[in-house]
Amino acid sequence: MMGENTVNLNLRVDAAAKKQADKVLGDIGLTFNDAVNILLYQVCAEKNLPFDVKRRLPIELNDGYGSYICDYGHIHDYSKFDFEAVEREIADPDTKIYTDLDEMWADLEAENDKDDE
Repeated sequence: MMGENTVNLNLRVDAAAKKQADKVLGDIGLTFNDAVNILLYQVCAEKNLPFDVKRRLPIELNDGYGSYICDYGHIHDYSKFDFEAVEREIADPDTKIYTDLDEMWADLEAENDKDDE
């Protein structure tokens, strides 16, 4: 399959996936190197990956609070979030509202410095 012009590659792959792939490829008479070469030839021929790559979209939980499962599988549960407490805090005249991130970070750093004393 390979011509005279070859190049050595050093790849980092998941060990379990490689072991499983080696078994499957061996069952159909191919080596891991054969599979990589086939992939490269198909990419060149199709000018694209020879299979669909789909991004997992967040899954909405429809709990009425906007909770969802992100594409990493983490649950973002807003059902226990106390929105009324946030509204009370915003309404409090002593609550500082930031419109400038630099100002917010400066205040946080000053507060941390005060805690370190």
